[in-house]
Amino acid sequence: MHLYIFSALKCHLYSSIMARVFVYGTLKKGQPNYYRMFDSGNGQAEFLASAVTEQKYPLVIATKYNIPFLLNIPGQGHRVHGEIYKVDERMLSFLDDFESTPSMYQRHPITLEVKEWAKRTEEEEEEEERPSLGTITEAFVYSTTTYQPDWPSRPCYENYNAYADHGLEYQIREARDK
Repeated sequence: MHLYIFSALKCHLYSSIMARVFVYGTLKKGQPNYYRMFDSGNGQAEFLASAVTEQKYPLVIATKYNIPFLLNIPGQGHRVHGEIYKVDERMLSFLDDFESTPSMYQRHPITLEVKEWAKRTEEEEEEEERPSLGTITEAFVYSTTTYQPDWPSRPCYENYNAYADHGLEYQIREARDK
């Protein structure tokens, strides 16, 4: 009995340590690294909503691997479209490693406008009231202040797609420098 209570409490505490993360590049639905968001070995993630940054930012494709980078230069570029996920502590740690934080990307809060909430079951709707569309919310984002001097002058995108006709083929991590 005591073990059951302890396990239930531990699960409750663990599940209550959740963070919101905004993804705008290869981790979005339909993109090359999306599967990593739902690999249980990395932790837990739940899609919450599609959103757009409240401020404009330059979203550029750079390096020989054609990686999307959100440059931390508020007011330049476009309002960037992406997705908000609720992630557990383990997934957040995985994402920090995956995004090479803090050397390549830095994780910080960003203000977002919700465009569309994920569909929910009736039970979920009873548990938590959802703000209306257009609501301003906050989530962590991985952006960078450590970029090459020419990056801000590169073409900026408002909605990254690795498979678009921009001619910049994204190279998956496993295929790099082999």
